[in-house]
Amino acid sequence: MSEADPAGIPYRLIATDLDGTLLRPDGTVSHRTREALAAVTTAGAAHIVVTGRAVPWTRHVLDDLGYRGLAVCGQGAQVYHAGEHRLLTSLTLDRQIAGLALAKIEAEVGPLLLAASRDGLDGEVLVGPGYRAHEGPLPYQPIHDPADLWSAPLNKVYIQHPTLGDDELAEAAEQAAGGLVGVTMAGEGIVEILPLGLNKATGLSLAARRLGVKGADTIAFGDMPNDIPMFAWAAHGVAMANAHADLKAVADEVTLSNEEDGIAVVLERLLA
Repeated sequence: MSEADPAGIPYRLIATDLDGTLLRPDGTVSHRTREALAAVTTAGAAHIVVTGRAVPWTRHVLDDLGYRGLAVCGQGAQVYHAGEHRLLTSLTLDRQIAGLALAKIEAEVGPLLLAASRDGLDGEVLVGPGYRAHEGPLPYQPIHDPADLWSAPLNKVYIQHPTLGDDELAEAAEQAAGGLVGVTMAGEGIVEILPLGLNKATGLSLAARRLGVKGADTIAFGDMPNDIPMFAWAAHGVAMANAHADLKAVADEVTLSNEEDGIAVVLERLLA
């Protein structure tokens, strides 16, 4: 933990995941959590959203929060300035390497169901035949020709399998293609293929450098295995009660669930 500042906040940076962490199951942020975040920022800490969602699926949440600072999106691929609606950095997935990685995975487990996130402020999420997309307010574009997935720069590819569960698929993908690409499990039905070496910690460290803070100044909140690198980078990692067992295993503490204002509980304690 870093030394407390004059306002008594032991961290200069509060990093929060979105889904399953900051957002409740209905996709909203509670009044209590909004108040706690406002209090810590008033006391001198910065709040930064660190999410697997690419910018187009994140902007509306940030706008609703009145969030004007930096956000790390796309599993670390994008650093986004919410106040200026501008991408500061964006890393894309080499499509040739991704294709080779998918071929190696399919050689081990059989045909995959695919979706992909296109790069850019308005990049679409393309959903291929058979891929089970989450129904809800986040837009996506169904495609019928799998070749369309590869027609423009991508941040990541989503993979599903007809019979394997998420943890099994992620493990198989890592074993088959981990030397070519990054593999992470970001939520139910969400196993992702990323540029090798990319994770939330790499994106967060870039954003933190712009803010003049370090991992030793940071407390991070999350709920899924894709948050493990962020916990390793931060001084203190807080898993939600609803978190995946793999994240709880490396967390410094476990708070209440996203439905029970788990972030606010910790921040209120820090402010007390």
